[in-house]
Amino acid sequence: MFPFEARIPIDAGLKIDHRLVLETVGPLLTASRRERIHEVVKNRCFDVAVVLEGIYDRGNVSAVMRTAEGLGFANFHVIETQEKFKEANRVTQGADKWVEARKWKSTREAVTELKRQGKRLVVTALTDRAKSITDVDFSRPSALVLGNEKDGVSAEMIEAADEVVVIPMTGFVQSFNISVAGALSLFQILRDRELRRGRNGDLTEEQQAILAAYYYLRTQDSAEDVLRQKFGAGGGGTQRA
Repeated sequence: MFPFEARIPIDAGLKIDHRLVLETVGPLLTASRRERIHEVVKNRCFDVAVVLEGIYDRGNVSAVMRTAEGLGFANFHVIETQEKFKEANRVTQGADKWVEARKWKSTREAVTELKRQGKRLVVTALTDRAKSITDVDFSRPSALVLGNEKDGVSAEMIEAADEVVVIPMTGFVQSFNISVAGALSLFQILRDRELRRGRNGDLTEEQQAILAAYYYLRTQDSAEDVLRQKFGAGGGGTQRA
């Protein structure tokens, strides 16, 4: 599900149409930066969600998020069922700025919301019902679920799964670490969607413009101040909610 509306909230009571954001903030950015933003939004995918359940090491969360963003997947969920995180020095390298991440306190509430959105749960786990991830059609709305470093996904998540998958392996080891598994799985999803749909991106032209407006705001530190001055109270604008 695309998470943004056409009118972008700047402050309480002030929403501005995304087209005005593009027109106003665009000149503050370099031409190359504007071009890069619009190229990125063309390839953004929200139909596929990336879900991490009970990950212990924050570095692993960061690594998977960075891979997801780099391959165009912007819909990210973290289920925090563990008591505490292991801190890590690794960072997202700015990926968290461009990914729409949502946190959950329980598997049940995350599953309920993802199902409400019409997503099939594709869960990675070593079970008798598991099949190769290469046999799954990811052209449909889906949620890829990766479990924690020690125990994998929960029994509750496996029970809720529409598909249980594994990454094909031909060596002696039975699993990859979470960051590698995430990278291999997401690359397979990207390739599958490109083969079946012709492209990974799934946004309409209007949604691309809306997302670009948000990225303009995240790129230019002074953008919101400029918009407040132009459209806020006393600014002569008419965009107040």
